[in-house]
Amino acid sequence: MAELKPGGRLPLLFFGMLSLLGGVMAGLARLGWDVPGPAMQAAGVHGPLMITAFFGTVISLERAVAVGRNWAYLAPLAAGTGGIALLSGAPLILGQALGSLAALGLIAASLVALRRQVAAFTIVLTLAAACWLVGNLLWIATGDVSAAVAWWLLFLILTIAGERLELTRFLPTPPLAQKLFVAIVSLLLISAALALERVFAGGLLTLAVWLLRYDIARRNISTAGLTRFIAACLLSGYAWLAAAGLLGLAGAFTPGHEWRDAALHAIGLGFVFAMVFGHAPIIFPAVTRIRIPYHPALYLPLALLHLTLALRVFGGLTEQVELRQNAALLNGLALVAFIATIVTLVRKSRPRDAQ
Repeated sequence: MAELKPGGRLPLLFFGMLSLLGGVMAGLARLGWDVPGPAMQAAGVHGPLMITAFFGTVISLERAVAVGRNWAYLAPLAAGTGGIALLSGAPLILGQALGSLAALGLIAASLVALRRQVAAFTIVLTLAAACWLVGNLLWIATGDVSAAVAWWLLFLILTIAGERLELTRFLPTPPLAQKLFVAIVSLLLISAALALERVFAGGLLTLAVWLLRYDIARRNISTAGLTRFIAACLLSGYAWLAAAGLLGLAGAFTPGHEWRDAALHAIGLGFVFAMVFGHAPIIFPAVTRIRIPYHPALYLPLALLHLTLALRVFGGLTEQVELRQNAALLNGLALVAFIATIVTLVRKSRPRDAQ
């Protein structure tokens, strides 16, 4: 069968964007903001909407394009429809089951890539997909989102780290560096399995230091254009990952801790979305065949993201509820600003592309 065409991928991406919108509004509802009814009802599944539905859709869609198998697109379809189920008020088990099926599909697609090339980065990407499934199954078994959080975070963190590890092949990286990377990943997996929150935090901090030291972004920051923008996104994201690790060492990953929101969003917004901002001009065209031209305006939503997140973290650390609440709203506006910037750049580039 011929691979799914870019036009057929757009509805899958649209499903993911619905989960992003619903997840952001559900998060605002948790902090006391008035949002539309469906998002208000979904306040309890803010995390699943953002991680299993939105990022699950985007990551599995990217993997499906990479492996070039039609069946692999069932994973983003399941993740996206699972997000719609969570937003629509359908029985919770439906959204949970669809998310688990999506994770199984991503594992299968990752195994295809692993068979094509057995390497440290393909192994890490497969482990990341398995972490997604473990988190989903724990959520189903316990009914407690908190039980799945560490595994869901590893799904995102290891996916990013595995993709960055692949690029270190183009650098004169010492052999010890890859062994250290494997040790860090092992530490994170073991600490998640044993619920050792501070050990988990130490692993995150060590991974952040590793990425800051060995990622190609250190070299690319001295270049120009899109390459420099991507490097700025990556390095700033690694700084937030390190901050989350430090907060975690102080106990912030413990359920109920007053700094937990700060630590989780330092990862989810500061680290993960910085990666999204940096990789969108590359990944989006690969998936949709729609080119995103570089423009310095891309730095504006990136700066807004980091500034508003810093305010949110500060509000959380100092127990300033109103500051944290307002900063969360600005976090959402930063994401909207990025999407609006991308759409504007694409629209302005169309006439030139047509010439």
